[in-house]
Amino acid sequence: MNNIYIKIVLVILVIATFTGCTKLEENLHGQVGSGDVGSDDVPALLNATYIAMRNPYYGPYGWWALQEFPTDEAIVPTRGGDWDDNGAWRALHLHRWESDHTRIHSVFKDVLGVSYAATDILQYNPTPAQEAQARFLRAFAEFSILDGWGQVPYREPGENVTENPRVRNAEEQISYLISEITAVMSDLPTNRIDRGSPDAAKVLLMKIFLNKGAFLNRESPTFSNEDMQEVIDLADEIINSGKYELIDDYFLNFAPENGQSKTENIFTGENIGGESSATGMTNMWVATLHYNQSPRGNNGFCTLSEFYNKFEESDVRRGGEYPGMTNISGVRVGFLVGQQVNQNGENLTDRRGNLLAFTPEVSIIERDQNHLEVAGIRVIKYPIDYANGSTSLLDNDWVFYRYSDVLLMKAEALLRTGQEGEALQLVNEVRTKRGASNLSELDEQLLLEELGREFFWEGHRRTDLIRFGRFLEAWQEKPVSDARNLLFPIPLNQLGNPNYTQNAGY
Repeated sequence: MNNIYIKIVLVILVIATFTGCTKLEENLHGQVGSGDVGSDDVPALLNATYIAMRNPYYGPYGWWALQEFPTDEAIVPTRGGDWDDNGAWRALHLHRWESDHTRIHSVFKDVLGVSYAATDILQYNPTPAQEAQARFLRAFAEFSILDGWGQVPYREPGENVTENPRVRNAEEQISYLISEITAVMSDLPTNRIDRGSPDAAKVLLMKIFLNKGAFLNRESPTFSNEDMQEVIDLADEIINSGKYELIDDYFLNFAPENGQSKTENIFTGENIGGESSATGMTNMWVATLHYNQSPRGNNGFCTLSEFYNKFEESDVRRGGEYPGMTNISGVRVGFLVGQQVNQNGENLTDRRGNLLAFTPEVSIIERDQNHLEVAGIRVIKYPIDYANGSTSLLDNDWVFYRYSDVLLMKAEALLRTGQEGEALQLVNEVRTKRGASNLSELDEQLLLEELGREFFWEGHRRTDLIRFGRFLEAWQEKPVSDARNLLFPIPLNQLGNPNYTQNAGY
């Protein structure tokens, strides 16, 4: 095996053990050093880093799970003996996680693995464009760590992975990210939406400025006019470029071949039909669909009726029949509620022979044997790729940033600076395109509800609820929770690093 393949294997293995100091890391570090890999190998390492993003970001079991299940948008009910998993899913929705929660630990590790892989590239003399992409990906991952845990471990390129990483606090990390993204923006490529681009960097900067006040004071966020103006200015740069617009078919943003659509999508994670493994995307369908649907599901994830009821009947985001999907399997896109059918319109049944009719009613623990398998509204955000579905080599790109995000972040910044009229126009621009009626007024609660409707099941909700001061409130199947839950705990097995300070309350 030549050195570049050894190095790629090293990157993958160290991603798996990034935050520890194991004998495996010591051995690997001794086998392959910076002298074994050169600038000619950087493209392969950069591609490996993009691939490394699949584990924490593509699908419902990584960062998405931490962003959705603790919110009013998603729940994993325990269905008799199914989906118990030692209470891990219930703990997320009820805000009862502790520092030994396995999913919190695995996501923390996997996101940091992306940061490590990106940092590692920088020691091999990359071109300016390659360096910019590596630094952008590192910033992208570190933003997630900042969002979730409030403190971010880091190493410089080439530092020994057996040494404890240093840690930046929230204020230090925010300043670092703003400087870092600004520095690399002009060197990012402009020809692909599935790679870091100047516009993707601008959206990430917008998110940093928009959430800055919440990251610095999660219990009582404040939003300076200066930070909000940065959001507005960055949004205007993207809007005035004329490159993007809202499309008529909302779900086309998530459908197979959406990586070819540069109209509304700004930054996506690449999947190539028939070529690249997209298990995470498959799980977006399998985790929510019933065993007797196609593709055969695991009958787990669903949304809550209180959230579903916030959509008007005319709102296309509620979903419905979808070409190339419903005619093949009977499955609709969007929210699945009521009787489910196959491609011939024939009623499906559950494993006990009862009609498979998904109910809005759902409890976090389901005990009624006749209700276990049908409780909860199911969600299909990404239209199913039946052409490649049998191989899991799917063609749906994972969507990170969309143009509607730019419009609604600008609307929020305008609203927070007293410019309700212009903010309302932007919100109604989105609502009109989605088939919803115009709002006559706008306040924070109405805007938060619109963010939920536009970005449901895209991994936004936890961050939005915290920023709007609503994350600790009671909602369906969740009581009022403690302020400690505004941050996740540093995983227990990471606290051997004295540079961490465990978050308050854990």
